[in-house]
Amino acid sequence: MARALGIGNQDFEKVRVNDNFYIDKTKFIKEWWDRGDSVTLITRPRRFGKTLNMSMVEKFFSVNYADRSDLFEGLFIWQEEKYRKMQGTYPVLFISFADVKENSFIQARKKICRIIKELYRQFAFLTEENFFSTDEKRDFGRISVDMEDNEASFAIKGLSGYLERYYGKKVIILLDEYDTPMQEAYVNGYWTELAAFIRSLFNSTFKTNPYLERAIMTGITRISKESIFLI
Repeated sequence: MARALGIGNQDFEKVRVNDNFYIDKTKFIKEWWDRGDSVTLITRPRRFGKTLNMSMVEKFFSVNYADRSDLFEGLFIWQEEKYRKMQGTYPVLFISFADVKENSFIQARKKICRIIKELYRQFAFLTEENFFSTDEKRDFGRISVDMEDNEASFAIKGLSGYLERYYGKKVIILLDEYDTPMQEAYVNGYWTELAAFIRSLFNSTFKTNPYLERAIMTGITRISKESIFLI
C-alpha cells in the first residue's frame, strides 16, 4: 500500500508516526554537526522543506525526545553509534518568526516578545523547583509582551543560561523564518526601528551567548538591505 504524501505537514514526528512518504534528510544532521559551525544560516525558497528539516533537528537533539529513537530508526543518521548516542541529549530552543507579519513596529515588537514569553512558558517548571535564586525568579517572571528592550534582547540568552545550568549542556537554538519580520518591516515602512531591535536580539542570542552550543537560522533572504548580523 502506497504511503500518504502528507502534503503541508511540517512536523517531523507526525510524518514518521503517520508513516507518511518521507525522503530521508537526516544526513543533514551529520553534515551540519561535523562542520562545527557555531551559527548556520540556511536560505532557500518557500516550500523547500526548511521547517520540516528544523523540526527533524529539534526531535533528534532535544531532551524532550530522549525516548523517541523510533523516529530515527531505519534512517541514515541511525547508522552511526556516535549519533545514536547523541539523540535526545541537548536542551533545544525552537523558535519561529513565521507569524510575525504585523503592520507596525509596535505590533511586530509585541509579537516577537510574545513568542519569547511562550518560550519561557515551556520551561516554567524551572520556577517550581529549588533552582532559581530570588533575583532569577523575579527576572524570569518579568518576561512579557511589554518588557523593556534590554530585557527582550537578553531574554533568549538568559533562558539559555538557565537551561545549561539545569541540564549540564549548552543549548541548541533553532530559529525558523528569521527574516519574515524584516520583510514586513520593509514593506510597511518600519525597517529602521525593527532592524535595531532585531540586531540587538540576534547579537545577544547568537554572538555573545556563552551558553550556545550550535544554532541554525532559516529564511528566504540571503542578504538583507542592511546587515542585521553581528556574527
